[in-house]
Amino acid sequence: MILYDYIITGSGASGLSLLYKILNNKHLSKKNILVIDSSEKINNDRTWCFWENQASDFESIVFCKWNNIKMNGTLSENNYNILPYQYKMIRGIDFYEFVLNYCKSFQNISFLKANVLKIENLENKAIVTTSDAVYSATYVFNSIVFNTASHITSNSLLQHFKGIEIETEENNFESDIATFMDFNIPQTHGHSFVYVLPINEKRALVEYTVFSKSTITDDEYNSGLVDYIKNNLQLNHYKIIHEEKGVIPMTDYVFPLHNKNIINIGTAAGWVKASSGFAFSNIQKRTKQIVSLLAANKSPIIKRSFNDKKFHFYDSVLLEVLSKNKLTAEKIFTTIFKKNPSERILRFLNNETSVWEDLKIMSSVPTSVFLPTAFKKIIQHIFTKS
Repeated sequence: MILYDYIITGSGASGLSLLYKILNNKHLSKKNILVIDSSEKINNDRTWCFWENQASDFESIVFCKWNNIKMNGTLSENNYNILPYQYKMIRGIDFYEFVLNYCKSFQNISFLKANVLKIENLENKAIVTTSDAVYSATYVFNSIVFNTASHITSNSLLQHFKGIEIETEENNFESDIATFMDFNIPQTHGHSFVYVLPINEKRALVEYTVFSKSTITDDEYNSGLVDYIKNNLQLNHYKIIHEEKGVIPMTDYVFPLHNKNIINIGTAAGWVKASSGFAFSNIQKRTKQIVSLLAANKSPIIKRSFNDKKFHFYDSVLLEVLSKNKLTAEKIFTTIFKKNPSERILRFLNNETSVWEDLKIMSSVPTSVFLPTAFKKIIQHIFTKS
């Protein structure tokens, strides 16, 4: 059995981001690494959106970026300049090709297409059993979520969506502004909104998104998209260039970060922000931390900080409000954006604000709903620990 330095299970955003950062570190670039995934990354299966105030490792493959965002409610439409931040989009296929092409110059990297059946510790190494064989490594970085049913809490929701990239003959889109959330649609299936990401004046990604306990049918997604494009965008003639669908778990379950030599990453480590579904920026921060620890010859275990626990608590409170329908997502998000500078909001959504800034955000939402919910969470936590 070959002993690798590292095995990465899952070649999505977290797995490939970690791999890319390892290969760009002079202390780690010669490590023997095996990447295992059940499928090859050859399709444009998803789009990642995020915001940042400086160039990242993947700036060269940013497909579109915007300095302005739009937040629409049923009774209001507000535009926000978000500088010094920019809202950015990376297409899945561009990300996969960028990292995989970069890997071609490294002889110490192997890729395996196989199903991962189990991952376990054995003495001072970790063992990965696949549908084909067994492999071992000093560390396994795992992004595969096993036993998803156990991660469902009373507040858990799914963020599920279908998006279509459309093209029109005329100039119909404002290419310098992205619609971050448009709640001006029927709320039939749950907390529902659409976002519109203009690629240019004739093309845009239109995504119908729902926060709810369960997904809906393809016909229901299609109906929501068609109605929005016709009634809100006032378009009757367009061509569909590309489609994508996805489901993102929104849960306040506390994911295990590690089990000895098995280090969880990505969704398996709870890197997806529970209250919004955003993950790409956090993935970059966390994988950078892991690489720094490895390069210093330290254990790559990232311990939960006070900041991590603080924002997990905030997310848990918001999930309870949304899942129990105490307030609508429209009421919460449109109010926050109206009453706070956009820079503060984006830092808050990136888990980067101070407690003082957090209090300013919290004071802008209906405290008659959020304070009792927060108090309930604190009591639950005390009794769970006792």
